Amino acid sequence: MSKAMRPDKREPREFKPRQVAPAGAPREVRIIGGQWKRSKLPVADRPGLRPTPDRVRETLFNWLGQDLSGWRVLDAFAGSGALGFEAASRGAAEVLLLERDPQLARSLEASRTRLKADPAQLRIECCDAIGWMSRSAPARFELLLLDPPFDAGLFEPALKAAAPLLVPGGLLYVESPEPLAVPAELGLEAWKNARAGAVHYQLLRRIAG
Repeated sequence: MSKAMRPDKREPREFKPRQVAPAGAPREVRIIGGQWKRSKLPVADRPGLRPTPDRVRETLFNWLGQDLSGWRVLDAFAGSGALGFEAASRGAAEVLLLERDPQLARSLEASRTRLKADPAQLRIECCDAIGWMSRSAPARFELLLLDPPFDAGLFEPALKAAAPLLVPGGLLYVESPEPLAVPAELGLEAWKNARAGAVHYQLLRRIAG
């Protein structure tokens, strides 16, 4: 019998299914600077929750400067709290995190307790971010952080509600799946922008006057 016609006596390879982490598996992000550097924040398995990656946060706070002493900051779609806790870690005088999901809001409160953060410095409200911003008094924050779920159609109303809350010269950070065209009537000008994979992120500045 020729070699080509010899039966193949090798044992069939066992098929091993690809291991997939369970949907509820805990994840976490680390604070990368300031007094809580290397502290971990849990990331729940929730639809649309997409924490800002370390590399992007590092770039953002290089743009802003490492010391935010005296700044008032609003993290409007807090999620894991990565952006808001990062700002508080770097000395911001007031950081307000808005999160409409009660489970995520409780997780943020637990992280605040674990880090022994002053509730007067770092406040958490369980509410709709756009509704809260639309009802609030204007010109209060030096920095406003916008990272809404990409597929929820929130960018236009969020920008419209956020712009009046910035003091003149205040900065608005936004993440999006594509570059955003910001209406001129909002009184915001482009300052810095970059891209990381499929995420576009930019800083806008409130025009003085």
